[in-house]
Amino acid sequence: MKSIPSVNLKDFLSGDPDRKQKFIDEIGKAYQEIGFVALKGHFLDKTLVDNLYGEIKNFFELPVEAKRKYEIPGIGGQRGYVSFGKESAKGKKEGDLKEFWHFGQYVDDNPTLEAEYPDNVDVTELPAFNEVGKETYRMLEKTAKYVLRALALYLDLNETYFDQYIYNGNSILRPIHYPPILEEPKAAERAAAHGDINLITLLMGAQGRGLQVQNHDGEWIDAIAEPDELMINVGDMLSRHTNNKLKSTIHRVINPPRELWGTSRYSIPFFMHPISEMKLNVLDSCIDADNPKGFEDITAGEFLNQRLIELGLIKK
Repeated sequence: MKSIPSVNLKDFLSGDPDRKQKFIDEIGKAYQEIGFVALKGHFLDKTLVDNLYGEIKNFFELPVEAKRKYEIPGIGGQRGYVSFGKESAKGKKEGDLKEFWHFGQYVDDNPTLEAEYPDNVDVTELPAFNEVGKETYRMLEKTAKYVLRALALYLDLNETYFDQYIYNGNSILRPIHYPPILEEPKAAERAAAHGDINLITLLMGAQGRGLQVQNHDGEWIDAIAEPDELMINVGDMLSRHTNNKLKSTIHRVINPPRELWGTSRYSIPFFMHPISEMKLNVLDSCIDADNPKGFEDITAGEFLNQRLIELGLIKK
């Protein structure tokens, strides 16, 4: 596959069985072949998107000492601010050329999960920052729910199979700032080649060149969304759960050409995670003579902890 397929969630939500099945077939095929789609018809409106970008630019323009007040020790960067160069891709010693923020789950009616998840962090300088972040989180979570319902049907599961696992799930909204590049990066990229940890990732901000996806022939292809599209990809948890039927594809954010080094880039991924006790054991429907079980049994929480250690965000 040489390009990223585009699908429209309104087909799935249309009430027309043929349009719904068309969406299921298209997204399933795309995730088997390349692991990425561009999605129209999501629940984000332009006003919310514009407000979010305004707020995150305001935050990242704060002085470094102001931002560092929101870097919370001991939680592996799961909430609040993570400063420039702190995170590196699995197997890379160079830190990525980015700083970012984490909004986490707003738990409904579950004291156990409230105690498990770190608290969200309020930015006192920017009163609207957290409210806009929360509303964006909700709309991306709603979009992700319907994408997963389509994938459940594609996998011959009950349509609402994933609902029980993503309700109050440990999902993360991550506004990222890639600052201007001030000197020749030695071996660092804005985001080195990696796969995502979670079930699926919904990405805002893939409209300009930068995001690249590695297809099954090992070629890097540009993933550029239209203004009204989200880029959505399969993460390692879902790939594992489906015995790699749905592909978690390696991707990266390349450094811009030298003439654009002086510019910032913003992107905003939403990492859809399930609750930590979800079993990621390979689905029986994804095992056959040609595709024996390829992964050991593990829970989502155990898998996430392993990966955060590999990324250097928490210590053993």
